[in-house]
Amino acid sequence: MTESSYKLRMMIISALFAAIIGVLAQVTVPLPLVPITGQTLAIGLAATILGARYGTLSVLIYLCMGAIGIPVFAQMSGGLGILVGPTGGYLIGFIPTALIIGYFLEKTSFTVKNAIIANVIGMFIALTFGTVWLKVIANLSWTAAFSGGFAPFLLVGFIKATLAAWAGITVRNRLKSTNLIYAWNAEVK
Repeated sequence: MTESSYKLRMMIISALFAAIIGVLAQVTVPLPLVPITGQTLAIGLAATILGARYGTLSVLIYLCMGAIGIPVFAQMSGGLGILVGPTGGYLIGFIPTALIIGYFLEKTSFTVKNAIIANVIGMFIALTFGTVWLKVIANLSWTAAFSGGFAPFLLVGFIKATLAAWAGITVRNRLKSTNLIYAWNAEVK
């Protein structure tokens, strides 16, 4: 496989993962205080399976789709207003989340243990971006922003991080065994 065909394949797979993120964003578990969506699970899956470059690319494609108005954000919403609104920080935070999850795995190894660590770190990154953004945009105190935008998501975040790690490594290994994806740069040439 040539390098250009490899890149094309990975860009197509990244676009497919952007669509998967959009679909999982519609999976909502309504809880009394805050709804839980499948977005962060999908971000973890993309980064765990595709690594830093292509996992982040899938997030960027997803955010661009939503920014132009395609209803891929939670509750079938889209548009720039969502990105600059009170929850926009979580969405923007998905970019460094995917980058760091993928980078951590590329620098260590793609194992379930490392993927759990990477996804937990990613969860904290997304929650931190979202909480800071919420505090600034909604003009909240740090306590109110933390109690409304960080703390309620921790338990479910750990569960989703573990699920993304396990499922991501399982899917990644299967994709590698069928030669749909390769180890980063090691098998391209």
